[in-house]
Amino acid sequence: MPSYTVTVATGSQWFAGTDDYIYLSLVGSAGCSEKHLLDKPFYNDFERGAVDSYDVTVDEELGDIQLVKIEKRKYWLHDDWYLKYITLKTPYGDYIEFPCYRWITGEGEIVLRDGRAKLPRDDQIHILKQHRRKELETRQKQYRMENLFINRFMHMFQSSWSDFADFEKIFVKISNTISERVMNHWQEDLMFGYQFLNGCNPVLIQRCTKLPEKLPVTTEMVECSLERQLTLEQEVEQGNIFIVDFKLLDGIDANKTDPCTLQFLAAPICLLYKNLANKIVPIAIQLNQVPGDENPIFLPSDAKYDWLLAKIWVRSSDFHVHQTITHLLRTHLVSEVFGIAMYRQLPAVHPIFKLLVAHVRFTIAINTKAREQLICEYGLFDKANATGGGGHVQMVQRAMEDLTYTSLCFPEAIKARGMESTENIPYYFYRDDGLLVWEAIKTFVADVVGIYYESDQVVVEDQELQDFVKDVYVYGMRGKKASGFPKSIKTREKLSEYLTVVIFTASAQHAAVNFGQYDWCSWIPNAPPTMRAPPPTAKGVVTIEQIVDTLPDRGRSCWHLGAVWALSQFQENELFLGMYPEEHFIEKPVKEAMAQFRKNLDTIVSMIAERNKNKKLPYYYLSPDRIPNSVAI
Repeated sequence: MPSYTVTVATGSQWFAGTDDYIYLSLVGSAGCSEKHLLDKPFYNDFERGAVDSYDVTVDEELGDIQLVKIEKRKYWLHDDWYLKYITLKTPYGDYIEFPCYRWITGEGEIVLRDGRAKLPRDDQIHILKQHRRKELETRQKQYRMENLFINRFMHMFQSSWSDFADFEKIFVKISNTISERVMNHWQEDLMFGYQFLNGCNPVLIQRCTKLPEKLPVTTEMVECSLERQLTLEQEVEQGNIFIVDFKLLDGIDANKTDPCTLQFLAAPICLLYKNLANKIVPIAIQLNQVPGDENPIFLPSDAKYDWLLAKIWVRSSDFHVHQTITHLLRTHLVSEVFGIAMYRQLPAVHPIFKLLVAHVRFTIAINTKAREQLICEYGLFDKANATGGGGHVQMVQRAMEDLTYTSLCFPEAIKARGMESTENIPYYFYRDDGLLVWEAIKTFVADVVGIYYESDQVVVEDQELQDFVKDVYVYGMRGKKASGFPKSIKTREKLSEYLTVVIFTASAQHAAVNFGQYDWCSWIPNAPPTMRAPPPTAKGVVTIEQIVDTLPDRGRSCWHLGAVWALSQFQENELFLGMYPEEHFIEKPVKEAMAQFRKNLDTIVSMIAERNKNKKLPYYYLSPDRIPNSVAI
């Protein structure tokens, strides 16, 4: 009678083991085995981290093994189990790997395919076609998109701080770090300008090609800031003027959830200048969109506290756009759309599922937690942020108009803002490092695509792939043609770009805008989550006492500090870009592509480390050894 050796690997994470009964059945081309209890006498099976082997004897020849069925039944209490993989040694000495890498909860059955990636065209046998179809039918019931994006968003310590130094009482000072340097230099124009390039929201600054009519600034107003003996218009023509426009915040309702504290928002326009040292500095700030006598243009030549308060308002506005749009919408929620579409339309045996699954790890879970604790009614946004109480919903609705496919393609996004020239803008490390990582990902993805799609025609004929792309367009982007998201993909080149967008957004882009939050936002005056007085309407009246009373109170400062600390931490046992410990792919060509990918990433790590040597403000958020694989925090 034929005998098989079955090796079962249990996960090494906490509570991965189980005491439940585990049964196994083998499904082959010539028949199906009986159900076998995997149990060794006087032995504790399926302990955490264990690799257990069992001999399974069957009554008749099964032919080529196509599926492995695992059934878990309760022993005493419900006991979840994390199954990594099963390896099967056949009577003929062949080894077949069946990756799983998932939790099996409650009582039930899972069916595993062998680890070779297969396109739909590769499955001609009925039982394999049926397995693909059933897996997707089950997932489509489990993962739905109806409540994503906009549809899902629908009195303590109120005393002020004494002065700026008082904020140090809650500031965790860590010597020789960016956060300490921010605390010491936040009032300086150079530090203010630098953050638009390399802070935690480096995506808003753009080269100014024409001065907007709504910002009636003149050469005479800013001539003390200009260093080239040129007019303001000439500086614009030479590419030395930059602009950050917070028009998205215009008309957004400020938080009214606390009747004891009035909160305010502004919609500033900030004009910046590249000086002779090639550093970016602010030269004019208007705090709202419509010019007028009560909306003055603040200048570096104004009184010290007038100019400082204007910059604080810009920093507060930048914080709101960063948290709600740059971070939440454009990384967390976009990655969730890709993840849910993947689970709904790609079976586990599909090569694109195997490629992407590491990059959506924990994303749905962390976004669910955010909905329950951060952006929900009475959540952290309502407690600490001026955009709480519904303002953040309005912001997401507006920002959806600008959420395009092209804006997620990193090189195109940089060019769209006129920020691509390394010669003219030499200290834009977010751009420099991002382009390196984008190209490394795209090269790796193109290698994998080339292994499974030998021609563009194979791409076109892969219906599961086309359903995945369509799912993102129809459900994630609401079928908006203006979004530019493709409804289908017709070439290997476009498929490589699309998958690069998915992986880059979930890994590098999220890392760039998330893990610097404590560095740049922990010093409250540099990133106030709310303001308790309206923007000034005249010059020459601002005092230090007025600024301190405008900044967040003690309670909101504490909520804010706790949030940016938590959001900036890596997970225990974090998996960084290029790390694929779960072997969903078993084919040698893909493993070779992964090895080359890691080698390319290591080169980038070395380049960034060399550049950062002796820098007072090192930029490391896009160093691959600090980029987690997925949005998981």
